[in-house]
Amino acid sequence: MTTVEINFDGLVGPTHNYAGLSLGNLASASNAGAVARPRAAALQGLEKMRRVMDLGVAQGFFPPPLRPTPAPLRAAGFQGSDAEVLAAAAKADPALFRAACAASSMWTANAATVIAEADSGDGRLHLVTANLASMLHRAVEAEETHALLRAVFADQDRFAVHPPLPLGVHFGDEGAANHMRLTPSHGERGLNVFVFGRPRGGPFPERQALRASQAGARLAGLGAEEAVFALQSGEAVAAGAFHNDVVAVSNERVLLAHPEAFDRPEILYEAIRGHVAGAEIIEVQDISLADAVSTYLFNSQIVTLPGGGMALILPAEVRENPGVWEALQRALGGSSAITEVVVVDVRESMRNGGGPACLRLRVPASEAARAAIRPGYLLTPARWDQLAALVERLWPESVGPEDLLEPDLWAAARAADAALRDFVRCA
Repeated sequence: MTTVEINFDGLVGPTHNYAGLSLGNLASASNAGAVARPRAAALQGLEKMRRVMDLGVAQGFFPPPLRPTPAPLRAAGFQGSDAEVLAAAAKADPALFRAACAASSMWTANAATVIAEADSGDGRLHLVTANLASMLHRAVEAEETHALLRAVFADQDRFAVHPPLPLGVHFGDEGAANHMRLTPSHGERGLNVFVFGRPRGGPFPERQALRASQAGARLAGLGAEEAVFALQSGEAVAAGAFHNDVVAVSNERVLLAHPEAFDRPEILYEAIRGHVAGAEIIEVQDISLADAVSTYLFNSQIVTLPGGGMALILPAEVRENPGVWEALQRALGGSSAITEVVVVDVRESMRNGGGPACLRLRVPASEAARAAIRPGYLLTPARWDQLAALVERLWPESVGPEDLLEPDLWAAARAADAALRDFVRCA
């Protein structure tokens, strides 16, 4: 049975803003307080989705949860109508209010860890919802994301959707941003690489706990032959690689990585080569970690093309840095797998610290599993046109810090949320 990869991208929400909420994310911190462009951000994300579809690769989307959300504010003791709760929280606890406004669900690489049918213990596709416990503005998403994943992947004969891990930061889990799968092909048994951090007492927090990665592997029933755990290098974390997908990306038998992505990379590479026939490990030499982080070279997508070969989908910032672009060309010169390079503009996301790979959750699905996915979350060219028109009509052109306090923005977000619900239902 044929297995293909479906990329589910997060649609950027109408409250997309630059609040600088993500400690350790250098782009987020440097653009804090700037004016964001939600409509342009959503359209940039949609254009990337269209480029992937044009390559012949299946594409889905996840709608954003309603923001601002009063739920965490009510849990914190604020009372009254939704508008009263939001207004009171904005005045009394601005940090909590800003977390309730965040559009960070757009980065669906953090939604869950996905374990393929071929690897899991019961033959189902498993999704372990990330708890995102290390960041307040992300942690408020976890239960909403779990509910969304249960709606998209509702067939329990084909899918197992696990709730977020408990126990907070002790089981801090940031999803697929710290998980890679190496395999000869999407439908064959593969090696799941779980990348974790180590508490080091430095300025940036550990995002992915080893015990969370181990728990995810157990929940999916992975055996010792299907899982390996790799420590992210301290140098990469200190340089701003807050997730593994800022310094490494994989697809089928290919791993593209910075030489300083992992602690003791030779051990990981030996495990990959020992488990995956024809594994191709490409280290991009002669670029600094600072340049890797600023361009998000490794926060790219590698997708398998229907006609053979692979495409590397890069942010425009890579091409605009001559040293990084030339180093990439040298690295790919000997590659037999990556046959095409596609450059996309996702600048609004990049300014908040998310490149092409952050915006998508990869789901390898057999024909039977794909048929069981709720169709409202899958895109065709016609549905893409409808979704783009909806964004053009309802998303605000700009949002500054002061705009988050405006009831008119809250009302616009509710209108967009209602329209998206109708769009999904009418598929």
